[in-house]
Amino acid sequence: MHQQVITVFGATGLQGGSVVKTFLEDRKLKGWLIRGVTRNAFSEKARDLAAKGVEVVEADLNDRVSVLKAVQGSTAVYGVTNYWESLDKDLEVQQGKNIADAAKEAKVQHYIWSSLPNITKLSGGVLSCVYHFDSKAEVESYVRSLDIPATFFMPGLYASNLTTNLMKKTPLEDGWRFFLPAPSTAEIPFFDVNDTGKFVKGIVLSREQVLGKQILGASNYMTPAEAIETFKSLFPKAGKNIAFVEMTHDAYRGVLTSQGLPAFAAEELLQNLRLLAEFGYYGRASLDESHAILDDELMTWRQFARCAKEFEGLE
Repeated sequence: MHQQVITVFGATGLQGGSVVKTFLEDRKLKGWLIRGVTRNAFSEKARDLAAKGVEVVEADLNDRVSVLKAVQGSTAVYGVTNYWESLDKDLEVQQGKNIADAAKEAKVQHYIWSSLPNITKLSGGVLSCVYHFDSKAEVESYVRSLDIPATFFMPGLYASNLTTNLMKKTPLEDGWRFFLPAPSTAEIPFFDVNDTGKFVKGIVLSREQVLGKQILGASNYMTPAEAIETFKSLFPKAGKNIAFVEMTHDAYRGVLTSQGLPAFAAEELLQNLRLLAEFGYYGRASLDESHAILDDELMTWRQFARCAKEFEGLE
């Protein structure tokens, strides 16, 4: 029998790294050969993957020839791009199209694209600056136009954003604050990026069931108020002085630009968080169908917070 090959773009990154780890360790995926795509096959992370048996290949997402070479002979491909490296929507769209074109030409049997909702459409034009969502949605539309067998994985809000960006210790008040430019009832689709592989495993093993579908990558919907209650129960002493702060839009923009972010990117992140309360990250779609393909338990906020390095030493 011809060996099945999964080619994973961004193999040394967060999403791709999780996919590679799952395919290396999960017994149900034992027969798969793993090809990891990276820009530098000689980086420490790439060498570590090679030592574990991953076939490491180099490709530049801007170079169609190298991308096609990377996917030749693949049964399945996991495609992912990183808008934040360039802050360039058009560049990300072209990179995504390059992977899709390669999957089409190589006759890949299952293309899995790391997508996101089109927020301009979802919001009726109210939130028109969430470029890193709209770019991936544009690529998804392109993939569908190519008529290749594909599934679209839609990662939720990274859990690390809560512990590194939204929840902060405030020395002046000697306490913790959850900052958000939205109400405390906003629904966060909680997602640990290390669970990416669990979803991709489910997608690959349920191929016929999920072709043409969007798989929503989140453990659950959680409000800031619920996140704070969990924090209090885990860390009673620190939790005595934690509060939610709903920031004004101007204040949130100001914080980001003061940290060196361009004004357009600050507006993008503001609208990204406004989305949670105003229209819903996934348009308030249920997660049940996406969870139905999973074999494995997903990370919870309680588990994540307990182990978060930002909360280390809290009582």
